Amino acid sequence: IAVVDGLKGFPDAINAAFPDTTVQTCIVHLVRHSLNFCGWKDRKAVAKDLRRVYQAVDDEEAAKALDDFEAEWGAKYPSIAPSWRRAWQEVIPFFAFPPAVRKIIYTTNAIESLNRVIRKTTKTRGSFPTDDAATKLIYLAIRKFENTGRCVREWVAARNQFAILYPERFNR
Repeated sequence: IAVVDGLKGFPDAINAAFPDTTVQTCIVHLVRHSLNFCGWKDRKAVAKDLRRVYQAVDDEEAAKALDDFEAEWGAKYPSIAPSWRRAWQEVIPFFAFPPAVRKIIYTTNAIESLNRVIRKTTKTRGSFPTDDAATKLIYLAIRKFENTGRCVREWVAARNQFAILYPERFNR
């Protein structure tokens, strides 16, 4: 599973390199992008109605929820529903997963947090004498990040679901 944030061409590149990968768009990024189109006073209501789309039981119910959203908000904010429809091919894989997995893959925040730690570590050093020195520093930053005790919420339940969905990858 690869969770991407809407970067054009990224899903195609991932599938070219890893053909069996399920590419999933970051739902949080999609919601944030949608909220950029609406007025400040409507943001909570729009976010609540979009939640019905991504919390639907399956892709058919989600499509109906998106239609309902468009009926409610389409006249006022005509760009939101079409932006979801353009990304729909990367949204619908989300509905094939159980709720425990959905809680983990609906956002790229955990990855972004790790990337922030790596960027902070490399920026404070400026330059490195060798590639090996940079690699070691990044490794140590990741180790330190792992030891902070900040783990992804609901990870244990999701890991158990992943073991059921992908038994060949969890064969200890």
